[in-house]
Amino acid sequence: MAERSFKAEVEQLRLSAGQEFRGEGILAVTKALLQAGVAYVGGYQGAPISHLMDVFADAADLLKELGVHFETSASEAAAAAMCAASVNYPLRGAVAWKSVVGTNVASDALSNVASGGVTGGVMVIVGEDYGEGSSIMQERTHAFAMKSQMWLLDPRPNLPSIVGMVEKGFELSEASHTPVMLELRVRACHVHGRFIAKDNVPPRFTVQHAANDPVRDTERIVLPPANFLHEREKIESRWPAAVRFVQDNKLNEHFGPKDGEIGIIVQGGLFNTLNRALELMDLSDVYGNAKLPVYVLNVTYPLIPDEVRDFCAGKRAVLIVEEGQPEFIEHELNTILRRADLQTRIVGKEILPRAGEYTAQVLGDGLAKFLGTEKQAAVPVSASAPRPPSAPVLTALDVPQRPAGFCTGCPERPLFTALKLVQRELGQHHVSADIGCHLFSILPPFNIGNTTMGYGLGTAGASAFRRQDGKRPIAVMGDGGFWHNGLTSGIGNAVFNRDDSLTIVVDNGYSAATGGQDLLSSDAANDNRSTRHAIETAVRGIGVTWVKAIDDTYDVLRMRDTLRQALTSKDRGPKVIVAQSECMLNKQRRTRPLFAKAVKDGRRAIRERFGVDAETCTGDHACIRLSGCPSLTIKPNPDPLKSDPVAHVDNSCVGCGLCGEVSHAEVLCPSFYKVQIVFNPNWWDRATAAVRARVIGWLR
Repeated sequence: MAERSFKAEVEQLRLSAGQEFRGEGILAVTKALLQAGVAYVGGYQGAPISHLMDVFADAADLLKELGVHFETSASEAAAAAMCAASVNYPLRGAVAWKSVVGTNVASDALSNVASGGVTGGVMVIVGEDYGEGSSIMQERTHAFAMKSQMWLLDPRPNLPSIVGMVEKGFELSEASHTPVMLELRVRACHVHGRFIAKDNVPPRFTVQHAANDPVRDTERIVLPPANFLHEREKIESRWPAAVRFVQDNKLNEHFGPKDGEIGIIVQGGLFNTLNRALELMDLSDVYGNAKLPVYVLNVTYPLIPDEVRDFCAGKRAVLIVEEGQPEFIEHELNTILRRADLQTRIVGKEILPRAGEYTAQVLGDGLAKFLGTEKQAAVPVSASAPRPPSAPVLTALDVPQRPAGFCTGCPERPLFTALKLVQRELGQHHVSADIGCHLFSILPPFNIGNTTMGYGLGTAGASAFRRQDGKRPIAVMGDGGFWHNGLTSGIGNAVFNRDDSLTIVVDNGYSAATGGQDLLSSDAANDNRSTRHAIETAVRGIGVTWVKAIDDTYDVLRMRDTLRQALTSKDRGPKVIVAQSECMLNKQRRTRPLFAKAVKDGRRAIRERFGVDAETCTGDHACIRLSGCPSLTIKPNPDPLKSDPVAHVDNSCVGCGLCGEVSHAEVLCPSFYKVQIVFNPNWWDRATAAVRARVIGWLR
């Protein structure tokens, strides 16, 4: 169960030539792949590219009709390895993942396929997660493209450009026998627009054809002496072929006048933002009719020397708009111009920020500096970039903080409540965190977690902490990280080295952090995948003997006692606790429609809610410090003689019961109560309610 269903939208993938496609960027990429005759697709979900995998999963029937093989890969490395199908066969293939973390994982396979080269076109679609909305370290895919000499496409964020670049990208890959990377930023993934569709093209050569007629070419395998020939082939053959193709097909674009004393070179993915900044300065309009020469790099690697020289010739200065660091493109532009003996000055990071997202305001400020410095009389501009007239001037202090945290009712919250209680009793332990929702435990109110080193590497991150007389290290990983990398790199490594550590595997039933996709251990029945393979079975199969499975993480007392047992047991060797409870977001997506239908149909249904008796609450707020649930807040004390606010449960409560469990486990005040709201009550419900009302009235 993904966080969003595309069952309705995927019908647009059946549009034929001449019909108009309307929708989101990710869906347009999917349509473009089918129009390009892709034979296989794989990948690993992760923002901002998760929906691409979800769309393909929902389009399973159409893919089967076209003869396209699709699978959700176990990791980005597994997805990249699928590209081996295109090394010897004329198969067009596409793989997708979140960059740069996904590209890190896939880099070994990518290096091999880029070295040996491909026969069929290969496209690696990466979600470029750079900027303030990112959840990862701030690095760029550009470095990987340069390292392995894979061509990097960065199309303008509009649907016709994106679709065209997907189709041309396969042709570029085949013309140069090189894998191509298509970089999609967050805004490109979710931009809405339209384009004229083409017919879907069944692959001319399928994976079945390849399996029936195997081909072997030892010169494509990365072994001496072929690997030395691959390097020369890249430089002497593949690179010139790529440059010719990009130039002949005019993949890069020009906007504005042809001539001028100054100009702008911009990455394709940043064109919309640049144009907005120019528009606010009255130097362009919404259609991109700029008053300055603009050269758009829809292909950011390799650069095309002839195009660069032609654009810069006769100009005094050119601004390069290149987001992130290091400034790879700026350095290459300077090299090209110096070799051509052109004296055009390249201006980049000296006036634009070296780091951080390039918003319209950031680019506006940089443009104002650039134009003011160059004193371009033909283009009037104010000393600073204007803001929209109606936009208020905000500072960081004006924007309320919204720290990351667990969702309301998240089953991982009681786990860390229990761990906090155990550490209060046994002392602080080194906690090696992992990638996933559980990483929110590093923030208040839990303040748990020392380091995080990568997806599924929680246990490996604790491997250096060998116990002598000290406390056992604790590692935490999710079920997604466990199946991605943690089983072998973490648990298997701990078994082999006899590490005396505790690993907590948070099993919430889905790859929750990437959008709620099913996993090997998901309890849900999946028509196209094999599920219900227990994590406990896999852990025991790899050699762990001390394993405990908790099937209800909301039982704080049981969680606390099991954690204490794992940390104080005299048994040596790795210990694993599998903490199982369904992700609350996915549970709500699953149960709310069923609940609403039952109420609508007149059937009896019960919803549980929790509350706090304001007269009983002491205002201690220990319950909040041990829970941190967004629905558990405070309100003014109704007692005029008391100044401390009391705890309060607001309407976002989903009835998980953690607040009451915490009060019970810590023997706090008995102020929490549970309410059952009965919809469509039967005669017994009404009679019971009447009796209760009379008894309460009598007691009063």
